[in-house]
Amino acid sequence: MTRKQKRFAMIAGFGLVLVAGMGLILMGLQDKIVFFRSPSDVKAAKFDMSKSFRLGGLVANGSVIKSENQRVEFQVTDGTNVVSVRYTGLLPDLFREGQGVIAEGKLDAQGNFAAATILAKHDENYMPREVADALKKQGHWHPEDSKARKP
Repeated sequence: MTRKQKRFAMIAGFGLVLVAGMGLILMGLQDKIVFFRSPSDVKAAKFDMSKSFRLGGLVANGSVIKSENQRVEFQVTDGTNVVSVRYTGLLPDLFREGQGVIAEGKLDAQGNFAAATILAKHDENYMPREVADALKKQGHWHPEDSKARKP
């Protein structure tokens, strides 16, 4: 082998090791990846709903029902569709009606979203861009209002 061929073989071998390593990492993370969905995506059933996913939108006004043992039921809307969410646990301090929320969990047999985690924030900075854009487009999201409420 010439010097040029040896160098090419060494670079090709390094590239194969790199590709194999990346493949192993991606296969290991495949079960840990959680995708974001809007209520419209859930109603249209455009994906495999047996897997865990994140549901994002606004907490619908008048939909929060708190009961014993820290159980909460509420609805998440993107302005077009609504999905019922059930959660057991402490809610974030910023959780309230009309505010942005992201719930992570799965759909149950009745079609309700069983949340394992709830994330809440007062503006679109922590809301996925797709939801914020959809709410702005439909006239349900006014970022200037949330800025006016800040201390």
